[in-house]
Amino acid sequence: MNLIQKYGKTALIAGASEGIGAAFAQYLAAAGMDLILIARRLEPLEAFAEQLRNKYSIHISCLSCDLANSNAYDIIKEKTGNRDINLFVYNAALSFIGPFEKNEIDYQTQIAQANMITPMHLTHYFGTKMIEKKKGAVILMASLAGFQGSAYLSVYGATKAFNRVFAEGLWYEWKNKGVDVIACCAGATATPNFLNTKPEKASLFAPKVQDPAEVVHETFEKLGSKASFVSGTGNKIASFFMQKLMPRNMAITIMGDTTKQMYRL
Repeated sequence: MNLIQKYGKTALIAGASEGIGAAFAQYLAAAGMDLILIARRLEPLEAFAEQLRNKYSIHISCLSCDLANSNAYDIIKEKTGNRDINLFVYNAALSFIGPFEKNEIDYQTQIAQANMITPMHLTHYFGTKMIEKKKGAVILMASLAGFQGSAYLSVYGATKAFNRVFAEGLWYEWKNKGVDVIACCAGATATPNFLNTKPEKASLFAPKVQDPAEVVHETFEKLGSKASFVSGTGNKIASFFMQKLMPRNMAITIMGDTTKQMYRL
């Protein structure tokens, strides 16, 4: 797929300094697209952007913004100005691993803001402009944690369920308006944030941890044809068994037991 020909020249990636977001930036830079990269910490973001500029000779703008703040949408809207955003990726996410009651409710609210409210606002803003031009794409990162109740990740899992269902609805609404929408439902992926949690392997049968580039490559393979998808063969098999063959309570129990074992809770 020629991304520039199909969608346009400029992509915006929220949550772009490392992990899956950085892999999206690498992929789109290699395709020749100009980038607007958003992350909370500006210094590592600028360093990463400079590597991409030197390698691909593209234009990159960096924007520092805490996507958990209630004014994040207003800041991004103001700083992007009249830039024509042709492809929008929302990868940023907050999470908390542990019992729900052990985390302050203010932080749980920030998780909801960063994972649901900010991407909803930005999708409305950029998506409306794409519809006017009858051209564009929106990619929202979801998670296997959003397919059932996910103990010790309860708020995170609920927000990722929102991302998937939100994207699926927009896929239908916008598919005849020139705008492709997809939710990528990733499993465990070797991002710095995931590795920093020092997870233990839950069992011999747990799906292998994916590389971020694998997740991104599969996303672009599916974009335009799928409303949502589960990335990785192992994750697809596990999801099929848990969603299609098991009673829901069993799937919830397996998810909770797995998380408890991985993080020694």
